[in-house]
Parts: sequence; C-alpha cells; structure tokens
Amino acid sequence: MRYAMLLKPHSNVRYRHSLEKLAMTELSCILNAWKIPVSPELLSLGGESFLVFSAPAFTARQWSEISANAGCCFAAEWREDGTLVPMVRTGRSYYPEELSELMKYKGKTNADFTRLLLHCTRAVSQYAHCDGPLTILDPMCGKGTTLFCALEEGDHAVGIDVDAKALREADQLLGRSLKLNRFKHKREESSLTVPHGTPVRGVSYRLSSSTENWKAGNELTFRLLNGDLRVLPSVMPRESCHLAVADLPYGVQHAPSDGKKVASLERFASQVCESCFAVLKHGGAIALSFNTYTLNRRAVLAAMQAAGFLPLDEAPYNGFAHWVEQAVDRDAVLAVKP
Repeated sequence: MRYAMLLKPHSNVRYRHSLEKLAMTELSCILNAWKIPVSPELLSLGGESFLVFSAPAFTARQWSEISANAGCCFAAEWREDGTLVPMVRTGRSYYPEELSELMKYKGKTNADFTRLLLHCTRAVSQYAHCDGPLTILDPMCGKGTTLFCALEEGDHAVGIDVDAKALREADQLLGRSLKLNRFKHKREESSLTVPHGTPVRGVSYRLSSSTENWKAGNELTFRLLNGDLRVLPSVMPRESCHLAVADLPYGVQHAPSDGKKVASLERFASQVCESCFAVLKHGGAIALSFNTYTLNRRAVLAAMQAAGFLPLDEAPYNGFAHWVEQAVDRDAVLAVKP
C-alpha cells in the first residue's frame, strides 16, 4: 500500500524547506519505533509537497501515531491509477488544539515543533507504545506551550519555571479554556518545602472530558511550579516522569541567569540534564532543543552523557537542525535514561 501525506504550507519559503526535513525526521522516528523498514521520500504532487512511502497496511495504533505527524495536514492512499483516497488522521486527540496556539508572544516556541519533539521523544523511550497517558515534564516551561501540547494529546503535564508572571498567564488561560470547553476540573494551590531554600508555590489541575469519566476517576493532571529547575528532585518524586521536553534559552533575547551574572548556556544545559535525570523513569527519554549559534551540539551531548543519559546521535535522530530566523538556527538532541 502506498501512502501520501501532505505537508503543511508556510509563507516563508526558507522555513518551508525546514518543515519538509523535520516532517521526514519525525516520520522516520515513528517508523523506527515500530521497526518498520520503510524509506519515505519527498515528492511534489500537483505542485504540493508530500511525504510518500510504501508499506503493508498499518494497524489502527500504528496509523494513529504515523498520521499524527506534526508537519502534515492531510493523508491519503495513493493508488496505482494516480488517485488519492483520503484517510482519516486519528492521532491522539484529547483536548482542542487551542491552548498551545492562543498565546502569541516574542520567543514563543512553534507548537508544531513542540509536538514533533513530543512524538519523537516518546518514540525512542521504553514507553513508546504505552496505552495509558504518560507524564510529560518541561523543566523551563515558561507560558506552557509544551505542557499544553501534552494535554491536547492526552498526557499528564508538569512544568517548572522561575517566571511567576508567565506561569500565572498559563494558569489563567487553562482555567478559562476548561470552562469554555465544559471540562470537569478542580484547581488547587500548594506550597512545597525545599530544604534550605524558598518554598515552591504550585498550581495543579485535575480534569476530565466528561462527568462520567470524572466519576470513574479517568482524569489528567496539569501542574505548574514556580521555582528554579534545580529543586526538581526536592519537589517531585524520583522517577515520576516518562518524558522531558524543553527548549533551552537561545541566548538572543533571554539567557539563563544566576543572581546578577549570566551563567553559561553549557552550564545551564548541564543543570537541566541533571535535574531531569533524577525525576525521569528508567527507559524514559529527554529532548532538548537549542540555538546552534549560541550553544554547541557537542556541548549538549556532553551534558546529557555526564548526567547519565544515552544520547542518540545517529540517523534519523540527528536530523532536527533547521533554520528559524536570522539569529536562530535550531537543533535538538534526544537521549534515553538507561
């Protein structure tokens, strides 16, 4: 059976080429997770870019993950007579795709790229084909793009950040959206003690898509913690998260700070890796994206290895580098906790 998946359009021609590469990388990661030996190719059909590949008919579960490709907007069976027969893209849809897209601000991570990282990180983890929801961690969550993407796909989400204002905006957005979409939910505030440190204030939600699911205990959790990522091992149980996905500071507008001094991005990457390693489950995985103009890929790989992770630096897992804008050339590294 031959499949054709239409890539999403983009007004910036240069970035459109980046999206083509990223969609191919994501597809290859998912196919590898299922051990399906397929070599997809990029073809132009009717003047539009498609990912095309041949494979035996997929199971419903396999097609759900493959068709959810963050860079694609349409999928079809490409028959021998040249006709394209539309196929339903099932994906893992739990919550309307609005939370990750509503807030617009300078420096916001592209939600499609975040979904790609979530899909690829899951694919390389031991929990790639787990039926139940996973727990997704963002150790520098900002206004919550990664957390919202995780929730939209039916996963538990937890994030920490030093920016109380950003967390408050994420909290307010989620609260309004849950009411608008009539999701059963409960919001709670907390204060977590940190040894020899400032208490970490937190906001947590329990939510469910219907009254029936709520009564049956079929809930998702969403947590926002206001604190430094280095306290993660003190405020979260060890081995409590399945995946960690984070966008490291690009060093263009924002950079990590330590008091009044700007810490090196390499040191910051090491702190991220060490904290995430402590709270990730064995077999879990981490994805860190970064700006190659300000942070060397080798340094990220070294930080992951020093923390105890096993980085994946072979194809297709080394295919995330792409141009974003004049000051940002983005890349990402995946690694697994053995």
